[in-house]
Amino acid sequence: MSSRKIRMGMVGGGRDAFIGGVHRIAAAIDQQIELVCGAFSSTPEKSIASGKDFFLPEERCYGTFQDMMEKEAALPEGERMDFVTIVTPNHMHFPPAKLALESGFHVLSDKPATFDLQEAKDLKAIIEGSGKLYGLTHNYTGYPMVKQAKDLVAAGELGEIRKVVVEYPQGWLATKIEDSGAKQAEWRTDPKRSGAAGCMGDIGTHAENLAEYITGLQIKELLADLTAFVPGRALDDDGNVLLRFENGAKGILHASQISVGTENDLNIRVYGEKGGLRWNQVEPNSLYVYRADKPCEIWRTGNGYVGENAAANTRTPFGHPEGYLEAFANVYRNFANHIRAVNAGETPDPKVTDYPKIDDGIRGMAFISAVVDSSSQGAAWVPMSNYA
Repeated sequence: MSSRKIRMGMVGGGRDAFIGGVHRIAAAIDQQIELVCGAFSSTPEKSIASGKDFFLPEERCYGTFQDMMEKEAALPEGERMDFVTIVTPNHMHFPPAKLALESGFHVLSDKPATFDLQEAKDLKAIIEGSGKLYGLTHNYTGYPMVKQAKDLVAAGELGEIRKVVVEYPQGWLATKIEDSGAKQAEWRTDPKRSGAAGCMGDIGTHAENLAEYITGLQIKELLADLTAFVPGRALDDDGNVLLRFENGAKGILHASQISVGTENDLNIRVYGEKGGLRWNQVEPNSLYVYRADKPCEIWRTGNGYVGENAAANTRTPFGHPEGYLEAFANVYRNFANHIRAVNAGETPDPKVTDYPKIDDGIRGMAFISAVVDSSSQGAAWVPMSNYA
């Protein structure tokens, strides 16, 4: 594989942006990726100023993403970016991803993949036509104990899966803070920028992705009840969903941004015919495994008894906590190493390709469409096949 760093460009993530900084930290943790250019804002002046904040050369700080793609593609192969990371509001995921792929660059995008389901399907066709890699930062799949949970289920340790309970409550939108200039709240509650769903699009998709990732099962149909509790809010800030999985398992998905006092309490419980497991993002280094007539097992990150995939995504010895940024970094490192393998004409290790891709993005957009339709029909059962 190539001995050089993988060169990254960024669309979005400029001054005052939250998630852009998270992406830059995650990309830098393993020293495998370097930020070389960016179009950091919809305002050219702010974009160029942001690039200077990151100590980039002025000629690599672009006023628009269109200008960035054109000028980066014209640079010598040894200088241009290898991939672009997209960290914009939802309505601006598809345009730069499409142009980047068509310009010959790999793409790593924040979730959801696109503004709506049709865009996600169109994007898949573009990806397949380009021959380039596409990744989606459902970062919770990067936690070592989430990967361990997935491997335990795949190995049949729990037996046939019967029940899945996944929750993602937050409390930060319990009041209408979007009216007081809170930038992160403004676009998430705006249908023109967020899409058809608010809470369910923002964090409900994380819960959906986590449930399907760990169990290896797809949701077959669902029943949803969405609510905007805060007066005057155009999009849902709370939702409850009943799930039926393809193998007959049943599930409950709850996402909320009005659960007062709650931070980012993403958690999941999976029960099979032989055992169960529980994982919580607040304490991400522990995985609780339950078996019939035996004491509860607590699996811990960094110990020698964990599987190869969990070990490959762990950086520190046991007892040294790893968390959100490291999980994010695992997605970036795997994506970068996949690019290295492609550049070298090598077949990547399966552990390297274990990151979310466009099919996960389409599943997420189908989930959003299904929950919105179900709720609008008075909480009716909706088949996911309607959105395939």
